[in-house]
Amino acid sequence: MKKKICVLLSVMMLLSLAACGSKKQEVETEKEKGFKPALDTSLKASINVAGGYDNFEALETEFDRFNEIYPDVELVYTKIDDYNNMIGTVLNGNDAPDIYVNNSWMYGREQYKDSIEHAENLADPALGLDLDCIRSNILLKTEDGTLPMVPVFSSTYGMLVNKDLFEKEGLSIPTTYHELVSVCKEFSDKGYTSPMMGYSVEEKTSIYTLVSYPFFCSTVAGDAEAVKKLNDLDPSAGEYMRPTLNKMEQFISDGLMDPDACAAIENNYEAVILRFFEGDVPMMTCSGDTVSGTKKRESISESFTANPFSYTFVPIPIADDGSFFIDIPNLQFSVNKESKNIDIANEFMRFLVTSQELNEMARNKGLMSPTKDLSFNSMYSAFGDIPESRILSPEEFGITDDAVIQLRMAVYGLSTGKLSIDEAVKGYGTYAQ
Repeated sequence: MKKKICVLLSVMMLLSLAACGSKKQEVETEKEKGFKPALDTSLKASINVAGGYDNFEALETEFDRFNEIYPDVELVYTKIDDYNNMIGTVLNGNDAPDIYVNNSWMYGREQYKDSIEHAENLADPALGLDLDCIRSNILLKTEDGTLPMVPVFSSTYGMLVNKDLFEKEGLSIPTTYHELVSVCKEFSDKGYTSPMMGYSVEEKTSIYTLVSYPFFCSTVAGDAEAVKKLNDLDPSAGEYMRPTLNKMEQFISDGLMDPDACAAIENNYEAVILRFFEGDVPMMTCSGDTVSGTKKRESISESFTANPFSYTFVPIPIADDGSFFIDIPNLQFSVNKESKNIDIANEFMRFLVTSQELNEMARNKGLMSPTKDLSFNSMYSAFGDIPESRILSPEEFGITDDAVIQLRMAVYGLSTGKLSIDEAVKGYGTYAQ
């Protein structure tokens, strides 16, 4: 019996040691997956980053983390006024940045060619950037296959939802247009003046644009001929707007919003947030940029401070068969290929372009991450649940800002009663912003 017990104890000890060894190996494997410096960590250098933000606290936080590895590398962030028009001049000057903010819509436009031509090809395997962690549909597809910029934030259109109001009234957040109409009617019957709200003073990010754009994209994304005609501002391309205009006419007639209440919102950022924080608006349309400002404004809203509530951001269910996720790069970084500090600039980019760091920076900024996993942030997790077939990216199907401006103006004219559907269609290519 004693021998049997000894044997049993020996076996258990061996299994325990094996388990410990396996766990140790697992931890070591995880360490191996982390960032490993490729340069001398005692290197003394500076990295100059240029952008249009007044301040960039989220980037500074990331650089603090980078400094744990490279303690003698300094970050210098420079804000450039009139950024889009001035970045080319800055890149050609003596104090050109090492890393700079870039935009996909600049690609192919003569007035912004310097911003593209100065950019290093970040798809070069020798750089070692983990591009697989980024949603491929928001990576710029250039004609020569290079990658002049990578998104560090992304954005979309949707609506802030007061979860407490839905729970209080026993209603579910809508996922189809039929459900949206039904929910708005129930809120109206319960005394809510405008179940849906949104900024409406100007067309650019008005409630009408945010509601219509996802639907419009769904009607043309798979039609290369339609996209080409729309981008060329071909007058006949106005017909491609008709399904969207019909849907917007239905949206207006269904009475889901109070136009006068929306017109009282002064701007599409702070005013939208503070109006939503008053607590009587079930759904407020806005962009991801607006969502990024909510957390900082909770404390300056007397209504929210007195009566806080839980809220989230979800797609607008404008289609009969569900919502669409319009996936857009928000802010992108390029590396100046003529930088005197290009090695350490590339090292920082290699550090930054990983799921962990991009997610952390997006969380700090309050914006949507460009990575494949959106579940880490409850504010945007609903977009991560959208099927791939319903994720639409202008980067992929190629609709340009020129065409989008025409759509916005046509929809705005219709929704505010200034144009009929036929007049809006006929005016395609003539609208000036």
